[in-house]
Amino acid sequence: MSYLRLEKAVMTNLEESLRRELLRTNRSGAYSSSTLVDCNTRKYHGLLVVPVPELDDDNHVLLSSLDCTVIQHGAEFNLGLHKYQGNNYSPKGHKYIREFSCDVVPTTVYRVGGVVLKRETIFQCYEDRILIRYTLEDAHSATTLRFRPFLAFRSVRQFTHENSTASREYHEVDNGIKTCMYAGYPDLYMQFNKKNEFHFQPDWYRGVEYPKEQERGYASNEDLYVPGYFEMSIKKGESIIFAASTKSIRSNTLKSLFQKEIDVRQPRDNFYHCLVAAAHQFHNRQPNDDRYLLAGYPWFKARARDTFIALPGLTLAIDEQDYFELVMQTAEKGLREYMEGKPLSVKIYEIEHPDVPLWAVWAIQQYAKVVGKEQAHKKYGKLLCDIVKYIHAGSNDNMRLDDNGLLYANGRDRAITWMNSTANGRPVVPRSGYIVEFNALWYNALRFCAALETEFGDAKFAAKLEKQAEKCQTAFVDTFLNEYGYLLDYVDGNIMDWSVRPNMIFAVAFDYSPLNQSQKKSVVDVCTRELLTPKGLRSLSPKSGGYNPMYVGPQTQRDYAYHQGTAWPWLGGFYMEACLKLYKRTRLSFIERQMVGYEDEMNYHALGTISELFDGNPPFHGRGAMAFAMNVAEILRTLKLIEKYTYQK
Repeated sequence: MSYLRLEKAVMTNLEESLRRELLRTNRSGAYSSSTLVDCNTRKYHGLLVVPVPELDDDNHVLLSSLDCTVIQHGAEFNLGLHKYQGNNYSPKGHKYIREFSCDVVPTTVYRVGGVVLKRETIFQCYEDRILIRYTLEDAHSATTLRFRPFLAFRSVRQFTHENSTASREYHEVDNGIKTCMYAGYPDLYMQFNKKNEFHFQPDWYRGVEYPKEQERGYASNEDLYVPGYFEMSIKKGESIIFAASTKSIRSNTLKSLFQKEIDVRQPRDNFYHCLVAAAHQFHNRQPNDDRYLLAGYPWFKARARDTFIALPGLTLAIDEQDYFELVMQTAEKGLREYMEGKPLSVKIYEIEHPDVPLWAVWAIQQYAKVVGKEQAHKKYGKLLCDIVKYIHAGSNDNMRLDDNGLLYANGRDRAITWMNSTANGRPVVPRSGYIVEFNALWYNALRFCAALETEFGDAKFAAKLEKQAEKCQTAFVDTFLNEYGYLLDYVDGNIMDWSVRPNMIFAVAFDYSPLNQSQKKSVVDVCTRELLTPKGLRSLSPKSGGYNPMYVGPQTQRDYAYHQGTAWPWLGGFYMEACLKLYKRTRLSFIERQMVGYEDEMNYHALGTISELFDGNPPFHGRGAMAFAMNVAEILRTLKLIEKYTYQK
């Protein structure tokens, strides 16, 4: 039986099938995404969604969807599905679905009377092209297929509406047409591997509604343009391949191209393989060969902090050291440009946040565990020293090193940590002053750099770092550890945040901790009692004021819940690492049971990947972005840690 397989009962029940999404990406940042029944529920959904750098920095929906109609004896059976205003669904093609599976490529089997039609979808790895193969597996009489494309030509952040500006012009190309609705956009090529007839029948389909946008308090309606339809006959056992792209292709190559793309796909036949495939979806390669990790889909770009936190899990944990080095090469260029006050030549966002260089040190530290300290020092030793010197000199406009050895950063007016939600222009969680994970990162960086320099570099510099680390350690414990056995989240003068938050777990999880064993155990115990869920650590304890675990409703309501009780799997990764470091193999079965909570997600929300965040209360629904890099990364890194401790003598 397929690992990712859903029966007819689930697929034909819209309450079940519409909450499950599919995501397929390529390396340029383009993607194809919808629900399992091909009913778009987000403005970000689309069959072909591509970056258009000539216009802006966003993705753009060119081809929203493609309706396929089966015609026999003059009777038409439309397999499409759209939601319109007033909770109306049309044409309700989901009722013909017999089964869905996704082990290699998303495959839907439809049954219409005696007709059995299989639909397989694939997104080409290195081109902005969606390929769909329709195979007539059974039919008892002459069968015709009709394909009706729904066009949007708009940013993922906007909607399109009926207008007189949209161009109706089209040109015939090899077994298809090309068209472009607005100036500045690339042509959209729609082609088949078989000769067909295109019937020009332009019309607008009005009032298409996206319930996900409605739930989030946004505008949710648009009109989609249909230029006409393609029609062709199909015989039993025959396959027809449709391609949509910004480039033309020779139609007689589509059959071999589809098979070639299938051959390079790794089957999603178990939990681990799903995560590996999900990890590759975040890869991004620009025309100048810069390599990035996108923070998530469908709306995130490459963010600096996310890059360094996700990098080890998305590369080293799956034995892809080469891609770690490629991404780090681009990221190092950006880091150096920022530290030297030069304009950024890379597309990495939020690199100015004070903790970003410290997370870069942590990422290199994970690299050293794989390749060895000597090689890590040879490749990144200078960068590590430059980062430490940069921080020591107080060169970041919003972070300084105080005489007590701790880092101070001002986050009262602007969010500067990963807890970055804002409302009315102000941080919802104004973490400021001595921030607990900033200083845990700083202590870890000092010790790690000192160890490398002692062995392979400048021993005098290493001695200075050790002395600095000792001062930091004393101040860390004095400042953050309270009488209840957990760590304050931040301390700013007389302001002490006593909220029980997950940021203290880093002080236990890092290789170099300022805490002793007893203090570590106390922190882990508090996290276990108050923050642990099957989907990671809560961002705030239910016992703390302001607990708001449900990430639902309009934007402002969600902003206030974003870091006030929601659960985050990537935090769970650091929690599980802390447990294994403290209790070794005695906690293995406990950690393995925690992983079951993530495997359950493979068949929910976005199939085969992990959502951005989860409600902090049962039943822990997935929310936010359909795929989030740091979550996938930390689950993969945890699996690698489980393997390490399982076979450790």
